[in-house]
Amino acid sequence: MPTVTKKLDANSFQLKDQVVAINRVTKVVKGGKNLSFAALVVVGDPSAAVVGHGAGKAKEVPQAIRKAIESAKKNLIKVNLTQTSIPHLILGRYGSGKVLLKPAPEGTGVIAGGAVRAVMTSVGIQNVLTKSIGTTNPHNVIKATFDALRHLKNKESVAAMRGKAEQEL
Repeated sequence: MPTVTKKLDANSFQLKDQVVAINRVTKVVKGGKNLSFAALVVVGDPSAAVVGHGAGKAKEVPQAIRKAIESAKKNLIKVNLTQTSIPHLILGRYGSGKVLLKPAPEGTGVIAGGAVRAVMTSVGIQNVLTKSIGTTNPHNVIKATFDALRHLKNKESVAAMRGKAEQEL
């Protein structure tokens, strides 16, 4: 289980945002239907391997996106990466959604569908194979992807855990 890290400051990174999903939601009330919009956004800095996701709801789309970006900046995570890929195969879970991330050799590119692709490009991973299993709900798929990224280990931590030198691995 990864340790809890300090909160990352969003202002110290060049964050780029990417809208993953916009949903039109209606609430039925006595006077009719109240229309609003829900936005799901991923923000990230590929050069720093930092990524975050957030959701926002508002009466208009731009306001919903703005709220989602603010929410995403509040839960940024730092991801352990190799040069252009991930260090090892990992399965992330959230609800009924599962996302399998598999390291790929140089030149493969990002083989991923909608929501997972947005996260991979935002964090700066250039070569990865992914498979989304279970639900297609973008909220759960993104949270499963973040679960996988959060559990990626770097070589130093694995070497320390096994009590070996980094070169022995």
